[in-house]
Amino acid sequence: MDPSELKSWLALYTVPTIGPVRFTALVKHFGSPEKVLSASERELSELPDIGTVIASNIKSKISWDIAEEQVRLAEKSQIQVITFQDENYPEDLKSIYDPPPFLFIRGEIRKDDRYAVAIVGSRSASVYGKRITERIGRELVKNGITVVSGMARGIDSIAHLSALKEGGRTLAVFGSGLDVIYPPENEKLAERITSSGAIISEFFLGTKPEAPNFPRRNRLISGLSLGVVIVEAGAKSGALLTASSALEQNREVFAIPGNLGSKNSEGTNALIKQGAKLVTRVEDILEELKITRKGDKSPLVPLEQDLSQLTEAEKSIYKLISDEPHHIDKITGLASLGVPQTLSTLLSLELKGLVKQLSGKMFVRT
Repeated sequence: MDPSELKSWLALYTVPTIGPVRFTALVKHFGSPEKVLSASERELSELPDIGTVIASNIKSKISWDIAEEQVRLAEKSQIQVITFQDENYPEDLKSIYDPPPFLFIRGEIRKDDRYAVAIVGSRSASVYGKRITERIGRELVKNGITVVSGMARGIDSIAHLSALKEGGRTLAVFGSGLDVIYPPENEKLAERITSSGAIISEFFLGTKPEAPNFPRRNRLISGLSLGVVIVEAGAKSGALLTASSALEQNREVFAIPGNLGSKNSEGTNALIKQGAKLVTRVEDILEELKITRKGDKSPLVPLEQDLSQLTEAEKSIYKLISDEPHHIDKITGLASLGVPQTLSTLLSLELKGLVKQLSGKMFVRT
């Protein structure tokens, strides 16, 4: 991306109260950050969820100095910035409620990385947890799956290492800027990951690994994955937040059972009680995700949905919905079936597990 264009993307994000949802809505409405920034205050204030205060902030509280410094730092550190408009922005990440407008990346995200499974768990992993993580990570990459995790001590680091040892791919999501390696002892691991995957962050360079950043990081870990495996987690473990994000994003949640007397297993055992898929072998994950191979050398592909049993109305509505959330009003307008029939058809598709309703009356394919 041209540096001046990139600067506009970063500058718009410095405006107070412009989070991922508002940012994306503004860019989709106007076409680009440059056009958002050149729009009049009146044009901005008339948009839903913007209003006069945010419109005024866009015109008066933008920080071009911060944006220019970020561009300089990214160039100096050979860090790429991709936006949700770029072809190589992960498609599955676009389908979550609040995808980052842009990602800082070192390494490479490939198309096949959409066949990814996250492995997360306790920072103070037991011998049992370490052994299980190594086994699952190794067997996933043998089956062509990319391993995603959060670079934390314990289970996360072991998940990345197990993928690398097997010659597979792994993606590490940071809760800090990419130039702030955390924990610091993982600096060499981060370098290894960039040659067999990518390190990824939505945070500006220089951002410290502060506590509020990690729930945001967790939603990216699950958003980049088809499912999340929780290996070990205490009753209040941060890994459980990743499981919650996965459920909100309609991702599968898997859990490794543990000893009843182990505090590290309280969270995972509770997840299983609540309906998480119990995992004793990697096939449990692949079967639940309905992933198979078409020939030994071809990439993994999801099994096709069988639509032959749907009514004509269900087929027409289903074809209008994609991995990107669509509002009910848009679906109704395109379907030409009327509001009552559209709503009843969407409910039928949801009951059949083909679509999911998100907050704000948005619908996506499952």
